[in-house]
Amino acid sequence: MPENLNSLPEMKPFRRKLRRQMTPAEVALWMMIKNRQLNGERFLRQFSIGHYIIDFYCDKYKLGIELDGAGHFTEEGKKKDKARTAFLNSKGINIIRFENCEVFEHPMRTLEEIKKYLI
Repeated sequence: MPENLNSLPEMKPFRRKLRRQMTPAEVALWMMIKNRQLNGERFLRQFSIGHYIIDFYCDKYKLGIELDGAGHFTEEGKKKDKARTAFLNSKGINIIRFENCEVFEHPMRTLEEIKKYLI
């Protein structure tokens, strides 16, 4: 990235907290993609860019993965997500979103969808 926006020091406590308090859906997806299990690609969890924290991030493909729970479906949540996505897209990062239930109900389909971006 041209600007050093990733892993800002002031975001470190928030990243740590989110890593310690992952949602069940985040834990489930992490178990499927950590240690280069998905196409041999490295994913990081709770990675910050600017003042936004992405659930999972693959630097090689500039791909962010967001898992959405109930808070994302309110009008305020949708507005915040739109602003977050616009900011991240402006930095060259593609964001894909999954509802939490998708990770549990269709794990293979979720992984196949992620793989589409690993090219």
